[in-house]
Amino acid sequence: MKLVVVGATGAVGSVIMAILDERDLAISELVPVATARSAGSTLAHRGTTVTVRLLEPAVFDGADVAIFDVPDEVSHEWAPVAAGRGATVVDNSAAWRMAPDVPLVVPEVNPETALAPARGIIASPNCTMLTLVVPLAPLHRAAGVRRVIVSSYQSASGAGKPGVDELWAQVRQAAGSPEGTVTAGRAREVLGTGTAFAHPLALNVIPRIGSAQVGGYTSEEVKLAEETFKVLGLADLQMSATCVRVPTMVGHGVSVHAEFERPIGVEEARAVLTAAQGVELRDDTAAHVYPTPLEAAGRDAVFVGRIRQDPHDPRALAWFAVTDNLRKGAALNTIQIAELVASRLSDGQQGP
Repeated sequence: MKLVVVGATGAVGSVIMAILDERDLAISELVPVATARSAGSTLAHRGTTVTVRLLEPAVFDGADVAIFDVPDEVSHEWAPVAAGRGATVVDNSAAWRMAPDVPLVVPEVNPETALAPARGIIASPNCTMLTLVVPLAPLHRAAGVRRVIVSSYQSASGAGKPGVDELWAQVRQAAGSPEGTVTAGRAREVLGTGTAFAHPLALNVIPRIGSAQVGGYTSEEVKLAEETFKVLGLADLQMSATCVRVPTMVGHGVSVHAEFERPIGVEEARAVLTAAQGVELRDDTAAHVYPTPLEAAGRDAVFVGRIRQDPHDPRALAWFAVTDNLRKGAALNTIQIAELVASRLSDGQQGP
């Protein structure tokens, strides 16, 4: 098939290009697309090179699938253009996730919703939501989830390259300070305030991601809940989230407390998750085996561990999960959706 990647030179777009080299998606023509700054440059692809093109309607002519990793406003404008020229759009922005006629797809959870997108657009979810829902979905199928309380531990790369650059700069600044000067009381003075985050991220955590919303929540917390409801098909799920930025480079973690409709124990949960697609267990606390962002970096799975029974409720479990937010949290999920679309095309089903 002809595949267009819009935003191919960005942080996630570069990961998309790398993963396309690793997987066996049948591509007859690959068209990387970017801004004028990158147009005309070349990128490596499966032992050859492809030329980056400028975003314009003609790049979508004859395309079967167009993967978008661009700002919301760009997707709002250009995804309908691509769909109108016959491509199935797989969009990684937040532009279309909550549109009622656009499927929001996690291939391990609801692949069937990608088969016939009415508008020719399929949305890929928020990276933190993927870390939560990939293990939550099989547990829900087993015992019926009814309430979730989740706190996130989100890396600097969730804010893009500016976030990573700012954290590195602050780490170097702290490391270069005279010994003993970066105390708790003086850390803010030494590190200063950057532009990617409202407070220094090095030696710190920031309990706000996204814009402030009604009730004291943030847009990231609202997205995390709403997208979970949509993917699981549970409009009445009780859920509360707290999203926190932490000074790691790659890998988003979530601490989850989930209540189910019936009692479910740790051993049953482990058995369910061992069999679940896209999940790898790291669950031996005594032996220091549990998920960490460094272990998840560059890998495809959602790693799950610290599985515990709520001591006061046999229907409730707690766990910790981590995934690479640039890989499974963004790039890989879009490619897995593209593979679902390619399977539909190979079976002779017509697109929208």
